[in-house]
Amino acid sequence: MHAKNLCLSVTSLCLLAAADTALAEDWQYSLKAGIANAPRYSGSDERMTAPVLGGKIISPWGVFLDTDTGLGWGYEGNALSFSAYIGASDSRKDKNESMHAGSKRLKGMGEIKSRPQLGVSAAYNLGGVIIGATLEHALEEDKHKDTGKAFTHVELSLGTNLYEGRFGSVDAAINSHFGDRDYLQTWYGVTTGQAARSRFKAYKASGGNISNGMNLTWSLPISEHTQFSTLLDVQYLADKAGKSPIVERRLQTSVMGMVEYTF
Repeated sequence: MHAKNLCLSVTSLCLLAAADTALAEDWQYSLKAGIANAPRYSGSDERMTAPVLGGKIISPWGVFLDTDTGLGWGYEGNALSFSAYIGASDSRKDKNESMHAGSKRLKGMGEIKSRPQLGVSAAYNLGGVIIGATLEHALEEDKHKDTGKAFTHVELSLGTNLYEGRFGSVDAAINSHFGDRDYLQTWYGVTTGQAARSRFKAYKASGGNISNGMNLTWSLPISEHTQFSTLLDVQYLADKAGKSPIVERRLQTSVMGMVEYTF
């Protein structure tokens, strides 16, 4: 799981914190900085540590600019939260780089380039249990490339608050990830061309369940405007992804620590 998605997990778990707030009366700004340790790519048994930097601006009308998701519009009501946005999809290289997902073990697989991505996300507070759903569709990068097709990813989640007190708050969620055929083929499949250039045998991936897992977030206010958060995310790759020849380890764990300043 990439650092970008780790940040999104923190954001989704914190939707409850603002669930009783309507559109902001003033502009809101936030900056965050931290560090994440995660597998080099989904399915890897190698790990990498990278900095996490970002920010967000929210207008009084709900329009926002977020380094994690992009440009969009969001609404937070008494129980329902919703957002729609356009941004950039994840990427993966076939060599080791300290700031990018990927590994030299994937040499010959080619780079999965970031491309424009459309997303919608919603969460509903049902008596303290948050039902969440996020759909993201990455546009086609190059139809002639093995890794250039458009693809769609869906995450479904159930979350709740486990603790709220003098030591901050602890939130937990279980989730499942799904992808269409092009998503699974792009990230876990191996075409005949890739097989000829790499160490892997050809593998045709079909659409369906990608992984199932859970995440745990502890948030601790430091001051009126500053908060420290830690996240543990655990995912187990399902059969369609887990049987891919590029997967070395089906159980994937990621951790992150982050300070966020809001003003």
